[in-house]
Amino acid sequence: MRRKLLSLILPFCVCIPLFGFGKTQAARAVQEEPEILSDIGSGCQDNAGASMDEELALLIQRYQEYEESFGAIETLDDIEANGYEVLESQSFPVVLESFGEDEVVFLPVLEKRYNRLAVLIVDAEGRVLFKTNRLETNNRCPGQLEQPVKDVAAVSFHDVNEDGLTDIILITNCENRSGAYAGKPYKTGDVLFQQESSFYRDWRISDKINRFSMNKSARFIISYVRDGSSTEILYTAATLDELLENGFQIIEENSYYQSFEKQGRLKVVPGIIHIAQYDVFMVYLVNEQGYIVYGFQPMEDYDNLYALRGLMCKDVDGDGMKDIVILGKYSYEGADGETKIDSKCDIYYQRTDGFSVDKGFADYYQCTEEDTVRGLLEIIREYWGWRIEE
Repeated sequence: MRRKLLSLILPFCVCIPLFGFGKTQAARAVQEEPEILSDIGSGCQDNAGASMDEELALLIQRYQEYEESFGAIETLDDIEANGYEVLESQSFPVVLESFGEDEVVFLPVLEKRYNRLAVLIVDAEGRVLFKTNRLETNNRCPGQLEQPVKDVAAVSFHDVNEDGLTDIILITNCENRSGAYAGKPYKTGDVLFQQESSFYRDWRISDKINRFSMNKSARFIISYVRDGSSTEILYTAATLDELLENGFQIIEENSYYQSFEKQGRLKVVPGIIHIAQYDVFMVYLVNEQGYIVYGFQPMEDYDNLYALRGLMCKDVDGDGMKDIVILGKYSYEGADGETKIDSKCDIYYQRTDGFSVDKGFADYYQCTEEDTVRGLLEIIREYWGWRIEE
């Protein structure tokens, strides 16, 4: 009950990219409910005698203090005095039509105590013309003031809804401190639509941008918001025919039927859907009736599949059941806009009730350009303690 009451105090919507899903999960996003880790929640755990009313009152008080400090920012001089720091590298001069013909400054600021982001529009005299902290990145942890915002990854200015006014695309870097994804960086995307001397957000658009991993770049977001192109079908399709009807392209040389000991005879179907100059990679297991039974997303937060270097179904952990090993090269944009490429191996272990993704091999072995999927087979088996003959 306490968790439910706490989560009502602050808005929430935690969306984590899918890394592997079964058929029962294909029609919905995977959502993690992180623990309440704020100093409020932890303090109450230390003091079992504190009443729920006191805990809620303290949370409300601190949230009000946070809002009051934000509300007090009226000029550039007020930023530091109210506990914020300017993210200079992502501050830009821009002409925003409804704010007049002169340039204004887009200024992201980070609240230092709770890691909550805010956006300011400032004129040449340093006066704040518009500000908001109602951002998707501030809703990562339910019922918690402290958020996992690290910094701003990218800012882009485009008229994405084609109304003649420049909108703001905002992508942040986040990293959770606890839970299943603790320590794993991820991005959060958002769009601020310009209207008369202000901006507004559509939470439904922000939700889909992040739920279906379209938060990797401004190009991805524009492709969805302006052009209607989406990766949603990759997560919601029930059949292979649905995927093909929506532009999914099978990588035929790595597609074949395989008999899995606990799952039966299934077709392994790797492929891509092309969106905004990127190839989004997925692998499906499809039964003989054409229904999707399992799906996997090896590329995770990478922007693009550069090359699929191999896919093999072999028992690698020694339990007598075939697992799936995928070796791919993935590209992403570096800090200076350059294209970077990584080689990455993903392993999905067959279990009696489905498949589970490996979480330890990447720490044991770092893939290189020279690796092959057959060569990795021996290294993975060695990782699991198999005796490798000379």
